[in-house]
Amino acid sequence: MKKLYTLLLIAVSTLSFGQILSDDFNYTDGALLSGNGWTVHSGTTNAIDVGTSNGLTYADYSGITGFTGAVVGNAARLDQNGEDVNRAFAAPVTSGDLYVSFLVNVTTPVDGYYLSLGTGTNSFFSRLFTKPSTNAGKINFGIGNSAATYSTTDFDINTTYLVVIKYGVSATGPLSLWVFSSGIPATEVAAGTPVATSTGSGGASVAGVYLRQYNAAQNITVDGLRVYSTWFGATPCDLTLAAETATCDATTFGLDGYTVTIPFTGGNTAAYTLNASSGTISGDNPSTTVAGNIIITGATEGTNVTLSVTGGCTLSRTVTAPECKPVNTLPVSEPFNYTAGTTLNTSQMWTNTSTAADEITAVSGNLSYTGITPTGNSVSFAGTGSDTRLPFTETTSGELYASFLVSVTDLTGISTTGQTYFATLSDLSNTFTVARIYIKTDGTTYQFGISPTTATADIVWSSNTPYALGTTQYLVLKYDFTNNVLVLVENPTIGGTGNAAATVTPTAPLTSLANFILRQDSATTTPAMTIDELKIDTTPNFTLSSSSFDSINGLKMYPNPLSGNTLFLTSTANADMSVQIFDLLGKEVVNSKVMNNTVNVSGLNAGVYIVKVTEEGKTATRKLVIQ
Repeated sequence: MKKLYTLLLIAVSTLSFGQILSDDFNYTDGALLSGNGWTVHSGTTNAIDVGTSNGLTYADYSGITGFTGAVVGNAARLDQNGEDVNRAFAAPVTSGDLYVSFLVNVTTPVDGYYLSLGTGTNSFFSRLFTKPSTNAGKINFGIGNSAATYSTTDFDINTTYLVVIKYGVSATGPLSLWVFSSGIPATEVAAGTPVATSTGSGGASVAGVYLRQYNAAQNITVDGLRVYSTWFGATPCDLTLAAETATCDATTFGLDGYTVTIPFTGGNTAAYTLNASSGTISGDNPSTTVAGNIIITGATEGTNVTLSVTGGCTLSRTVTAPECKPVNTLPVSEPFNYTAGTTLNTSQMWTNTSTAADEITAVSGNLSYTGITPTGNSVSFAGTGSDTRLPFTETTSGELYASFLVSVTDLTGISTTGQTYFATLSDLSNTFTVARIYIKTDGTTYQFGISPTTATADIVWSSNTPYALGTTQYLVLKYDFTNNVLVLVENPTIGGTGNAAATVTPTAPLTSLANFILRQDSATTTPAMTIDELKIDTTPNFTLSSSSFDSINGLKMYPNPLSGNTLFLTSTANADMSVQIFDLLGKEVVNSKVMNNTVNVSGLNAGVYIVKVTEEGKTATRKLVIQ
């Protein structure tokens, strides 16, 4: 938008009520944002500039007769991977709401965010995302303080839209996103339901607006930027709505009701009309009460509720529905009997531990294994995405078994030098994961391992031959609270016996197990996988051979750390021993008999290794540090 002069310039450059920032990008053609009030905070190449007469137009918003009152001219071009800039507010905003409005036109969409609020150089929230739709020539907008929640509505490329983002300044940072193709709603209520909402991982202080270039293929134009403390700078209302609470009326495997309580102050100043998108309104009346609580009852789990206030002023509050999901009682049987395409976290048995764009999803068909009769469908995932957990009865003693079928269906793009965990058990608070199943690949086959800690040095890899792509394995993860032993069994005979493929004794005994988690790590470490027939129980459906995992009585390995060439091994039985030593990538580097209680390790470099000792059919593992 080009410069305006004399009286018109004075008029449009004066901040209207509640206005915090204004920029029409009407600088000299080709000018850099970094030379016009914006600060570079990342990147040193491909500076953001304004294009020659590429300003965006939108009826009633741009133009001297529009809301902004500015002549259409230039606009900011985000069309590279390089410099990122921000424009600071006059002072940080630490409370209330922020409304960010601007025009955007996406010529080439690439999944990622390009506009946000933030503080400093690495705290970004209220992020606006755009990605290509599954429908050609269409795009989806998304919002999130970290990962995106995308709209299901398709929008057109090469089309100018008016975007409004509402951010509640707080640690949870609730977000609402509206995208308009025409018109400017006079009130937030009139704007209707946002195309996307999100919450969590916010920031309690906002210092400015940030523009980001994240991909050389992106081509996005931004114009007519405004930031207000109210909807398009409307005069604020005397009535103020405080942070709401949403409480489940029950926790069952069905859809339960919940109750919303919204505190208010500044009432008894006008006549107000209250409406809720669902449920029944009760509690205190702000038309006659100075302060109190607006209560909405009868809302349904999984359905957000929007409270609309009209009359003396216009307010809107969208409340995110709580999850009213119960803890699954042991034994748990999960056949994944969901309609194909259903995301796992929408089941009453599961909930997200972390949320990202890609969810774990039900797919048609089953995995087959002798002795197990599959029912329902199965679930699949790959790469990065949400981690989804199944809470179950807390277990603190005896034995716990988590078993499931798994098939790795695609290793394309997966690193052959790394590893990741994809399934794990955690404690009641879910503050850490304590029993993990890992996977690694050589590009054509794959292998499993286990670890009781977050350190990759503690992974013990399976002693079994790696598996071919597309085959089905039956994995059983066992923890013995009494003997403090974590065991991985691969492909036992149902109703028969099974041998441990890997065992480890945690340094710190596990005290609680109460969640099973399926995890998506990254595009280069988590292959395409299908999971089926999950069971969690205190007894197995086979007999585990004790000789396959019992620790060797009186086993001692020394010195450790080792600075010489000789490792000593002794035991109570002092019988014939054999030793396998693996590096942290799972490669076997030593395979030897123990002679005179010694093993020669002169060929090993300094580092951390896993030692597997076998004596009289019993095995034990130890971590070895060579200095």
